[in-house]
Amino acid sequence: LLQNQGELWARVLESKYGGGRGLEEVGRAANESVWWRDLKRALHYPCQGRVLQDGFRWKVGVGERVKFWEDRWLSHGISLAEKYPRIYLISSQQHQSIRQMGFHNVNGWEWCFLWRRSFFDCEIDSAISFLGEVEGRSIQQQGDDEWEWIGHQSGIYSTHNAYQFLWEGGAAGSKEEGFAEMWKLRIPKKYAVFAWRLFKDRLPTKKNLQRRQVQIMEFLCPFCGNVEEEASHLFIHCTKIQPIWWETLSWMNISSALPLNPRCHFLQHSFVQVAGIRVKRWQCWWVAVVWSIWKMHNRIVFSN
Repeated sequence: LLQNQGELWARVLESKYGGGRGLEEVGRAANESVWWRDLKRALHYPCQGRVLQDGFRWKVGVGERVKFWEDRWLSHGISLAEKYPRIYLISSQQHQSIRQMGFHNVNGWEWCFLWRRSFFDCEIDSAISFLGEVEGRSIQQQGDDEWEWIGHQSGIYSTHNAYQFLWEGGAAGSKEEGFAEMWKLRIPKKYAVFAWRLFKDRLPTKKNLQRRQVQIMEFLCPFCGNVEEEASHLFIHCTKIQPIWWETLSWMNISSALPLNPRCHFLQHSFVQVAGIRVKRWQCWWVAVVWSIWKMHNRIVFSN
């Protein structure tokens, strides 16, 4: 669908569900089939879906279909908005195509960036890194923008290769990735061990205690009192806990949805940043938050 838009079957799907540059931008239609809905759901699954989406990147031609800030079109595999969030926030050209970000002259392509304000001192290093990354990137005067599959050297997508890519990078690798990232953090070992137990779903939540045949009187979450207490609900999706994460994401200038489970949540923002500072800050803060949630949980349960 992404690489064969001129084919009859692709044109039929686009006429039924709308065009767009990718499945992540297609809205929900009242008449969409179960197959189509499952396809979109697969691409939005927090871990494997992200791995599959990361397998595609734009091969830029004239740059009319590719969003400069929001799309993945450079070699590092993440968008410029993700890599330089503070620079992105002060840009006056958000959601514009690459073609709209500059012009061709006798010397070739020239970028033309517009900003809402001047850079603060703390933003200068990030701005220099950003300008150095896009400098020298020439945009063609002719040629279509196309999706490229990085899972194979040919750049052509195949189901077999995508399965291998997903297995190696997602289903098999992401668990070990979470553990490896955790043990690298410079935090007291007891907090790392706690997070490791949370990743493995080994904490004594009420659902786990019930699974171990431990007799308990109350199975509901002590925070909201509405849902059975299990790890994903207790630490992420409880209505009393979610505001903590929204405040945390706002404080760190991160815009995101909440994944299905704690490990995916921990890894969600582990993309490359300048000197890796933001990644470590998020990961350490994440451990501190889940530890605090668990301590408060125990105070409610055992100390009323």
